[in-house]
Amino acid sequence: AALPALVLGAGLLVAAWRWLRGAARPRRGGSMRGKTVIITGANSGLGRAAAAELLRMRARVIMGCRDRARAERAAREIRAEVGERADGAGELVVRELDLASLRSVRAFCHRVLQEESRLDVLINNAGIFQCPYMKTEDGFEMQFGVNHLGHFLLTNLLLGLLKNSAPSRIVVVSSKLYKYGEINFEDLNSEISYNKSFCYSRSKLANILFARELARRLEGTGVTVNSLHPGIVRTNLGRHVNIPLLAKPLFNLVSWAFFKTPLEGAQTSIYLASSPEVEGVSGKYFGDCKEEELLPKAMDDLVARKLWDISEVMVGLLK
Repeated sequence: AALPALVLGAGLLVAAWRWLRGAARPRRGGSMRGKTVIITGANSGLGRAAAAELLRMRARVIMGCRDRARAERAAREIRAEVGERADGAGELVVRELDLASLRSVRAFCHRVLQEESRLDVLINNAGIFQCPYMKTEDGFEMQFGVNHLGHFLLTNLLLGLLKNSAPSRIVVVSSKLYKYGEINFEDLNSEISYNKSFCYSRSKLANILFARELARRLEGTGVTVNSLHPGIVRTNLGRHVNIPLLAKPLFNLVSWAFFKTPLEGAQTSIYLASSPEVEGVSGKYFGDCKEEELLPKAMDDLVARKLWDISEVMVGLLK
């Protein structure tokens, strides 16, 4: 009798925890009517949740996704969800974007610049997590190539449109795991050694350093840049993580109980993209819609500038 009571009690505690966490979820910003937003990796997880919420707020949302078929399916589902709850919602557009291919990034940006008269928000959301060693189309280690270099090129190619649309915002999704990363300029491409956890953390540290240096370069332009960590979220980002078969039921229970839902995890991205509270705020790092302190290595301006210079050469912006 004691075991069922214990299980029931634990279940009630978990349910109460989840209810309280949901109740504490911040409100989204005001209307985004007339504003255009690009979200990378918007067909699932955090990106999909952000796309749905910003569409509800009447934004024109461009979903930049690698798999067009999956993106179109997600777009249909989002339109159905939003259509049921909000009258006169914005517009959802699907565009092919593979961040593991600089050619694809350039083609995506070329189309955006040809078709869009303005760009109010760019959310660099897509990412790959702890994958086995593999390389992008251009020969970069996959996590560094997708999480940092692909977004670095994307952002730079769209900067002119963002400046012309000012006040505008750039939102960079990083991770608290940046704390375990180091920028090793002698082996950025992991040719000497590869550790999938370390390389993920390094790419997330690179995201923060990039956002910091970009914010410095954009001072006075009306374009703001902020980075964030979404927390631990139940998404398919961890598809490369191997969990023993016997441990999966326990892991699923723990993740259901304590991990954020995609919508909960996307709240800080949505906040930074839309809230009047952060208008004019730039170069900061956020978690749970609040500014947070960074470790000194994530505020090293010399490393940030050197990483920027090397990244420009790696993606072909400078020869």
